[in-house]
Amino acid sequence: MTKRIEFKVSLEVFSPEEWTETDTLLIEKARGILEKAHAPYSDFLVGAALLLENGEIFVANNQENVSFPVGVCAERIVLSYALGNHPDQRPLKIAIVAKRRADQEVATVTPCGLCRQTINEYEVKFGHPIEILMLNPQGEILKASGIDQLLPFRFNDLNS
Repeated sequence: MTKRIEFKVSLEVFSPEEWTETDTLLIEKARGILEKAHAPYSDFLVGAALLLENGEIFVANNQENVSFPVGVCAERIVLSYALGNHPDQRPLKIAIVAKRRADQEVATVTPCGLCRQTINEYEVKFGHPIEILMLNPQGEILKASGIDQLLPFRFNDLNS
């Protein structure tokens, strides 16, 4: 008999009037930093803002390289910097905003596979989910309660 493994995944959608003060701040910070991205090859700008348990917020943007595999996503930069410098501070939320350089309107974007796995790593380290906020063109936040909503069959541990 064949077995089936299923996961239910979902995102919540919040209009601006439903945003928390913290969500608003994170989205604004992510939007503010995306224009400084180094993206001369794709012209796709991404900004990320990360809230740590101690209340500190860090921001980063994507950094491309002519050798495309060497570029780094905004999400991985902000997570690596914040947790490299504050290794005991649990990340609570990460906001992501993206757009094409020529566009006024943001693009709906979710973290790429490498970023999803990186978020998973910190969820495992701290034993707690990280909320993921993604701004869409309608001005709504798509909110994942944790990486399991974006990466249900994730790679967790070499020893388990």
